[in-house]
Amino acid sequence: MAGNKITLSVIKADIGSIGGHIKPSSKLIETVREHIRENGIDLFKDFYVSSTGDDIAILMTHTHGKANKDIHKLAWDAFIEGTAVAKEQGLYGAGQDLLKTSFSGNVKGMGPAVCEMEINERPNEPFLFFAADKTDPGAYNLPLFLSFSDPMHCAGLLLSPKMSKGFTFNVMDVSHVKGDRVISLNTPEEMYDLAALLRDNERFVVESVFARSDNGQAAVVSTTRLHNIAGKYTGKDDPVMLVRTQKSFPATGEILSPYNIGHFVAGFMRGSHVGPLMPVKLNSTISYFDGPPVVTCAAFCVHNGKLTEPVDAFDHAYWDYVRNEVSRKATEIRRQGFSGAAMLPYSELEYGGIVEILKRLDKRFKVRN
Repeated sequence: MAGNKITLSVIKADIGSIGGHIKPSSKLIETVREHIRENGIDLFKDFYVSSTGDDIAILMTHTHGKANKDIHKLAWDAFIEGTAVAKEQGLYGAGQDLLKTSFSGNVKGMGPAVCEMEINERPNEPFLFFAADKTDPGAYNLPLFLSFSDPMHCAGLLLSPKMSKGFTFNVMDVSHVKGDRVISLNTPEEMYDLAALLRDNERFVVESVFARSDNGQAAVVSTTRLHNIAGKYTGKDDPVMLVRTQKSFPATGEILSPYNIGHFVAGFMRGSHVGPLMPVKLNSTISYFDGPPVVTCAAFCVHNGKLTEPVDAFDHAYWDYVRNEVSRKATEIRRQGFSGAAMLPYSELEYGGIVEILKRLDKRFKVRN
């Protein structure tokens, strides 16, 4: 029997940070939290505010469906109020992700990252809230591919009759700016086709995943790319993701398993380099070379729209070992500096200063007879 219909909404933005790109101030985070608490009491069932690196994320549960104007405006106004505090404190990058001057119905396309799913709440409804900093939405491609289609990471594909039916991946071409250009691929039949797309993390991004056994939504990712909105480099997109777990979906441990790889992703310093994704504890800061790229994971259960307290999924002794390994990988690739694979290709630097250098030098090239 279907449960209560509930919407999970995450809206995230970088609106100011201490000491550069390190972490929002306590006052800034509390300002956002208080605005949500005081102005949204009649809108949401529950909420949670956290930071990852220099980003602030607002998680809300409610019954108004996706892209609801009131829910989105509540978050937008909280970020506007927080930006004022960031300016008062002289924080770096105050209002950086707020690319529009006025609210226009919902925050998609206005700078903040958004991911939402409307679900029929199960009697027990566990889910994971991921937030990443100093990287782009393609950072989730490999973990999602492995968690939902590879039995080396997801034993449930072999052990669960429901999960053995596979999953549907909706993949977006994020380089297409005139609308959402999306393809749906089914695993396991189209697993190789899916892999062919997901190798290009900067262009093709997993937007959502659905279970083929019951068409229940398993995951959703924020897919907006900031430079496609602003027309210039404004920082990496720092994506958020929601993943439901257990029953028809992979177990929590199967979702977390691929993050032990510390796979290389785009981002790092000035959003222009390649570095390993480090799973870190909730509310962690940014440090080495404005990185490395980091991801946090808060585990919840939700019942009648009410959230349990968050459990820090990466706060365990095992992940200390992984962080050490990721640190080693980050050090190794940084030894390569600007050369080759250590820095993103020209197509991903098109809004950076290096383009002006290349344009200037291009005029000095001569063709020899």
